[in-house]
Amino acid sequence: MAKHKTPLLDQLESGPWPSFVSDLKQQAAKRAKNAENIDFQIPVDVVDDLLGVLELSYADGTTHWKHGGIVGVFGYGGGVIGRYCDQPQAFPGVAHFHTMRIAQPGGKYYTADYLKKLCDLWDLRGSGITNMHGSTGDIIFLGTTTPQLEEIFFELTHNMGQDLGGSGSNLRTPADCIGSSRCEYACYDTQDLCYDLTQEYQDELHRPAFPYKFKFKFDGCPNCCVASIARSDLSFIGTWRDEIRIDQEAVKAYIGGELVPNAGAHSGRDWGKFDIQKEVIGLCPTGCMAMVDGKLVIDNKECTRCMHCINVMPRGLRIGNDRGVSILAGAKAPILDGAQMGTLIVPFVKVEAPYTEIKENIIEPVWDWWMEEGKNRERLGELMKRQGLQKMVEALGVEPVPQMVMEPRHNPYIFWKEDEVEGGWERDVNEYRKHHQR
Repeated sequence: MAKHKTPLLDQLESGPWPSFVSDLKQQAAKRAKNAENIDFQIPVDVVDDLLGVLELSYADGTTHWKHGGIVGVFGYGGGVIGRYCDQPQAFPGVAHFHTMRIAQPGGKYYTADYLKKLCDLWDLRGSGITNMHGSTGDIIFLGTTTPQLEEIFFELTHNMGQDLGGSGSNLRTPADCIGSSRCEYACYDTQDLCYDLTQEYQDELHRPAFPYKFKFKFDGCPNCCVASIARSDLSFIGTWRDEIRIDQEAVKAYIGGELVPNAGAHSGRDWGKFDIQKEVIGLCPTGCMAMVDGKLVIDNKECTRCMHCINVMPRGLRIGNDRGVSILAGAKAPILDGAQMGTLIVPFVKVEAPYTEIKENIIEPVWDWWMEEGKNRERLGELMKRQGLQKMVEALGVEPVPQMVMEPRHNPYIFWKEDEVEGGWERDVNEYRKHHQR
């Protein structure tokens, strides 16, 4: 029997879609049923009280969670997010309702046995409510009390070989796609790079020292299955710098209907006969493809690696062999200054263990500049916007390239450094005259 009446929440169960309210009610009933057999370490009615406080929040039009100070496990400054209810007398089960972030495995690969151990641990020492996964990627344990934090941490680290993820102004838990473990498009081993950087930067992950949060995400190819280009301060996107490989016979098979486009995927709609001009060539964003004398040709220097043609005809077109990553910086969600996509800062770099070039020439110079110049709670992308891309390029010591430029500048005034001006103006004028005389 539910403790609290929830008429407003009940409305969320009335639509055609699955409801989190139904899930919470089911979990509350499960805890009540198992209370005689399981020695729950937090109040049995924690989920009942969670429903009650949420109903009150809907009725009042305001939250009833308060910031009650920093809470965590010994030696770590991140991984636990403190939650306290401002109505503890009415809802004692959620007087404490802390969230724990648990580092997700690479590519989010699990065994059934491991998932069962996670659920058993959280049923015993938490509310049993999980989020698989949070937007950063972590396994999210929702709702436990302060005395249980060290108990859970001990069990995770000593008996399950697992660790907490990141929270606060630190490196957040790096996230990756399945990469070369199962995907033919992967241009590098996302899981190995993600794991290596996670191990290398444990201090940055667990002991907050940054101006604000910082995220790595690793996409094996430009399909961007973990959306790194939109959600990470440093985005590692697999790419290649040679030519797309073309199997002309397979291309003809797609055109002739012998092969089904989009790897056989469909939405129940009859698309009719495959039209390569309409569905591939005409949709190329740079117009770098054409059929010439019955063969598909690609002007690879114009290709922007959008992956559309490869996705449509995966047996006819394949990624190149000279593979690496493009690194973009500054993406984030719309918290303070609006959403931003990543800006290209390194067009191509090889991905080879022990990844020294990536660590010493890219990641650490970016951090040094951001920690020196960034304001409190200023993401990397906001610093780049405030100081300009030129400062980022100087901090990295990389050569500027046209691919870094999003759009033509709005300001016609260019301020040169003294060492760039000497002899430079005359040289540029002479080059201009030579070009136009020809």
